[in-house]
Amino acid sequence: MYTSHEDIGYDLEDDRKAKNKKTLKPHPDIDGGWAWMMVLSSFFVHILIMGSQMALGVLNVEWLEEFHQSRGLTAWVSSLSMGITLIVGPFIGLFINTCGCRQTAIIGGLVNSLGWVLSAYAANVQSLFITFGVAAGLGSGMAYLPAVVMVGRYFQKRRALAQGLSTTGTGFGTFLMTVLLKYLCAEYGWRNAMFIQGALSLNLCVCGALMRPLSPEKLENCPEAEEPCALPAYSTESVKSGGPLGMAEEQDRRPGNEEMVCDLQTQECQGQTHPRKNVCAFRVLKTVSQLTVQVQRGFRDWHSGYFGTASLFTNRMFVAFIFWALFAYSSFVIPFIHLPEIVSLYNLSEQNDTFPLTSIIAILHIFGKVILGAMADLPCISVWNVFLIANFTLVLSIFLLPLMHTYASLAVICALIGFSSGYFSLMPVVTEDLVGTEHLANAYGIIICANGISALLGPPFAGWIFDITQKYDFSFYICGLLYTVGILFLLIQPCVQMIDQSRRKFIEGAHV
Repeated sequence: MYTSHEDIGYDLEDDRKAKNKKTLKPHPDIDGGWAWMMVLSSFFVHILIMGSQMALGVLNVEWLEEFHQSRGLTAWVSSLSMGITLIVGPFIGLFINTCGCRQTAIIGGLVNSLGWVLSAYAANVQSLFITFGVAAGLGSGMAYLPAVVMVGRYFQKRRALAQGLSTTGTGFGTFLMTVLLKYLCAEYGWRNAMFIQGALSLNLCVCGALMRPLSPEKLENCPEAEEPCALPAYSTESVKSGGPLGMAEEQDRRPGNEEMVCDLQTQECQGQTHPRKNVCAFRVLKTVSQLTVQVQRGFRDWHSGYFGTASLFTNRMFVAFIFWALFAYSSFVIPFIHLPEIVSLYNLSEQNDTFPLTSIIAILHIFGKVILGAMADLPCISVWNVFLIANFTLVLSIFLLPLMHTYASLAVICALIGFSSGYFSLMPVVTEDLVGTEHLANAYGIIICANGISALLGPPFAGWIFDITQKYDFSFYICGLLYTVGILFLLIQPCVQMIDQSRRKFIEGAHV
């Protein structure tokens, strides 16, 4: 179905770049060494962020009982947190370009923890919109994108498997956090549960500290007779559109920057005869000037990636992928947020308490990510074919879910939803195939932003439909229909490209 780079929007120039990269010696940490620490770090980030968000159905029930607001309004708390986590993706790219993945993730961990702690003191649902929806969501976004990008930068041969292993944290986290939040709410109340969860979220700072940037190998160590040592394809710390590894360090050594720094150092040396406070002032000025140059460079690279001549939006297949992402994520999020209440409406709470349906989704989600990731790495299988088949399976499950009214039938559908949604581990790989490694951070930021809009609007929409019809059935049907349209758009776009190419060749042949 999709077997070549042309099918997914590659240029010939991108192919040449890819061939040139293959002739270079890989960095020792690529596909091994510290790369597996990146997988471990990303795994725990997914547990603490995505796992916690998928378990918010437990807190949603507590908020309904505490504040006595409508289901549509209360669902906005969870959807705001999920949506903002993903929507801020393009803007987090600016932080990554400026500060690097490590610093961005650490700051995100602190902000996320603060959001959970402040939410424990919320007096109403509107307060939760700010403390949990915005603050915790922003912190989650700042930690989540670096975790995904760093794994993509450290792996080349086993990208799908590495992303699959790291993102299984979502499934583990959903299972663990659901049990943990239920226990904490039962023992200490939901407010103390959120306070304890805020303390756990500080571990995101530890995960961020593990995100060590790839360092360029020294060219001086390369024998002249051999081919030159290769730098890794692109810097994981700078994460720029088209910025090679070590570009940040190289640009810091540009003549203009060196002249500025040298002037400041000369002034500093001359200031040694002056009082000590002058020396400190010169050092502060030097630091500020370097930081200003770094911020300007990061903003320029971020801006050119989205709005420059090499804009990602000129890739029509990537635009189709964005359109798909706008409808896909809500079909996965809605069951997590509303399943606990759906179970109570069907009088299945006792069976669900024994083994929650959301836990079934989480466990099969783990297996789905690993198995689908391993399948996509096989040379005889196209990653796009695996991706699309999993999407069709998920949308079919969404259509069947409202028809099931027993615990056993719901468990089967939830198992299908969990396994097929494992295609999320393929999204960074598919994105990289569409735009190239150098544009991964900016492109994946756009994709998760589209997912965020879907997550933001999906749960409140389902709650609003329930308030009108007293059923969740219609919300699943509508979301499934929109999801199907997005998948069909992905299928049609390559055919349109083939027709355009044929028409272009025909016109060129007619002119000859």
